[in-house]
Amino acid sequence: MSHHEARRQRLCRLLRQADLATLLVTDVTNVTYLTGFTGDASYLLVTPDGPIVLSDRRFTTQLEDECPGLNLEIRGPGTTMLELVAKVVRRARLARIGVEADSMSVGLFDALGQRLLKVAWVRTSGLVERLRMIKDREETRRIRRAAWQARRGFEVVRASLRPEQTEAQVAAALENQLRLFGAKGVGFPSIVAVGPRSALPHASPTSARIGASDFTLFDWGANEGLYVSDLTRIVVTGRISPKLQRIYGVVLNAQTAAIAAVRPGATCAEVDAVARRVISRAGYGSAFGHGLGHGIGLQVHEAPRLAGGQDTVLRPGMVVTVEPGIYLPGWGGVRIEDDVLVTRTGFRVLTNAPRHLIEIQAG
Repeated sequence: MSHHEARRQRLCRLLRQADLATLLVTDVTNVTYLTGFTGDASYLLVTPDGPIVLSDRRFTTQLEDECPGLNLEIRGPGTTMLELVAKVVRRARLARIGVEADSMSVGLFDALGQRLLKVAWVRTSGLVERLRMIKDREETRRIRRAAWQARRGFEVVRASLRPEQTEAQVAAALENQLRLFGAKGVGFPSIVAVGPRSALPHASPTSARIGASDFTLFDWGANEGLYVSDLTRIVVTGRISPKLQRIYGVVLNAQTAAIAAVRPGATCAEVDAVARRVISRAGYGSAFGHGLGHGIGLQVHEAPRLAGGQDTVLRPGMVVTVEPGIYLPGWGGVRIEDDVLVTRTGFRVLTNAPRHLIEIQAG
C-alpha cells in the first residue's frame, strides 16, 4: 500500500466517525497530501467507491505520472470546475457530501448548493489537517533533508558575509545556496534582519547593510521538493556585547528547556509554558509576544500550535518548531528555532545547525 493510499484510508475512517462517506477536498495542499499530485487547480472527491481526481487537460500527463491508478475526471477548456463537480456527483448519485469549510469560499459553497439542490453539503473542519499532524517515516525523512539543505546553505552564506552586503542580497544568496544543495527553493520568504530590525519577528529583507550592526538574525528554511524546514539563528558580525550575551543565554535556556519538555502526552500549552517561565523569570516576559512554535510539513505553518490555551496533546510523529524569542524595539531581537520530532519516548531534533554564538568578522 502506498503512503497516499494509507492516508486516504485513514481519512475514510475519520469520515465514518463524522457520519460521512464522501468528502470534496478542495485545499490544494490536502490534495497533494492524499494523492501525491503536485499541480494545482484540482480537487479530490473521496467516495465509498474510491477517490476521483477532478482536474483539467493541462495536468493529464502529470496526474498519470504522479498518481497512477487513481480515477481521473478531466475537464476541457469549455467546462468549469463547478460543472465538472456537478457532472461527477450526479453520475455517482451522491446525496451527502462533506466540504472543507476552512478553505472553500462562500461563493463556491453557495454555487454548489444552487447547482445540486438534492445534495446535502456538510461543512467539515480540519479532517485532513488532523491526519497531516502525524508524519510518517517518508515525511520525516523529507523534512530532515530540507533541514540538511538549510544548514549547508546557511553555512556557506555565513562564511562569506561582507559588511557591504545588504539584507536583500544575503537573502538572495541564501536562496541560491539552498538550490545548489538540491532544494527546490526556500520554504518561505527568508528573514535577514540586521541589528535593531531583528526586533521585527517577520522583518522583510531591505537595503540595510550587514556591517551596520554587530549581529544579524536569520530565519530561513528549505523546500526540498514538497516538505520544508524552518530555522532561526543569530550571526555575530562584530563583538558579542554583554547585553547580547545575556539575552541570548536566556533565549537559549528557554529553548533547551522547552525542547526537553516535548514528549507524547504533553499538551502544546504545557510546552509553551516551560519556555515562557524561563523568559519571564529573567524579566523579559512582555518581550516574548508570540507562541512558542507551530507544526511544519508540507507548509511552514500547520497544526499543531505550541501556544497558551492550546490543549492539543503531542503524539509520536508530530514535527513542531520550538522558537522562543525576546524582542526589544530599538535594540534588536533574539530568536532561536529548531524543528523537533515527537518520538515514542520523547523528542528528536531534526535541525542541527550550531546554536552557540560565534564571532565572525564579516568580510
